[in-house]
Amino acid sequence: MSLRVLQLCAVDFTVMHFLRPLIRFLEQKGFEVTTACSEGSYFSQLQKEGLRLHPIPIARSMNLFSHIRSLYILYRYLRKNHYDIIHVHTPIASLLGRIAARLAGVPIRIYTAHGFYFHDDMPNLKRKFHVALERFGAQWGDFIFTQSEEDRETAIREKISPPERIRTIGNGIDVRHFDPAQITEGTSARYRAEFGIPDGAPIIGIIGRIVREKGYFEFVEAAARILGQLPETHFLCIGETLKSDHDATGAELHRRIADLKLGGRIHFAGLRNDIRELLSIMNIYTLPSYREGMPRSILEAMAMERPVVATNIRGSREEIVEGRTGHLVPPRDADALAKAVISLLRDPSKAVEMGRSGRLRVLEFFTEEKVLERQYDIYQELIAEKIKGYRP
Repeated sequence: MSLRVLQLCAVDFTVMHFLRPLIRFLEQKGFEVTTACSEGSYFSQLQKEGLRLHPIPIARSMNLFSHIRSLYILYRYLRKNHYDIIHVHTPIASLLGRIAARLAGVPIRIYTAHGFYFHDDMPNLKRKFHVALERFGAQWGDFIFTQSEEDRETAIREKISPPERIRTIGNGIDVRHFDPAQITEGTSARYRAEFGIPDGAPIIGIIGRIVREKGYFEFVEAAARILGQLPETHFLCIGETLKSDHDATGAELHRRIADLKLGGRIHFAGLRNDIRELLSIMNIYTLPSYREGMPRSILEAMAMERPVVATNIRGSREEIVEGRTGHLVPPRDADALAKAVISLLRDPSKAVEMGRSGRLRVLEFFTEEKVLERQYDIYQELIAEKIKGYRP
């Protein structure tokens, strides 16, 4: 008999962009997998792909009454459906899911921390509050996966988890898909034409939800500085603000772009499924975030042989080797970001060398298969420990 697994997260965006490989992998291993999340724009598409989905409303806000309602709905759903394993993702869903699962008697409760919400630049009291929430949540679970080793070390140091109940799984991508050899002739001309970017003009890119913490304002300020020295450069932003983000960054960002008179040089592509092709037309990829877990977009850019300039934060600094696959700059520092980008644009042979080194690093450490197998090994250990008498 197949063991029943529930993957839980707040929004279907997470399922679409991060959880599908894990779901498919577990199904191939013989598990019966259902995914629960709030119903959004990707829900029907995911169902058409054959994923078993169940709508559970989970608000990404601090509305306590909404969370209590979600907790009750989750508890009733789990009591009724008798899952063997719940695997939770994203901050609010992970807390509510572990509480509901323990109350409902789910034997195995796993949490993937895709990047702890607290970070070193956060005000001390706010940081302590979020650390306390993580400690509280961990009391209701069995095991924690972190994507970065730094997060694992932090969790142990902050007494969120004992060392034997937490493991780094890393992050990984499909290196067969993200391969420059897959780009067909004419791709560059076609995509440049879409955005009105002249042939030969350098393109600097960023991928991520358009929220302040992704560093978009620093990206725009750096763009103004770069254009002051290399006026032929263009900038490509891939992503948008989700309704669940409750963030007004987009409108403010466009006002700042207008103030700096950058409208013809900064291009917004929105949410896209052709990330590989978009990366292929970039000269340099940037990610000036304030916090991350283990950013997938950096790995995708490296796999496409693009040098990366990112902030020196947890996760990013485990992926990038300073001076060999890209550059690390301080968070919230547009000047440093601009200087690093300009240095690579002025030394194209170095940029090419960094890009090639980046792909080799991804192939060695960050393939999707390795990350999935690490999770499966822990599943098997927990099954042997928690579900007596089970025979696959």
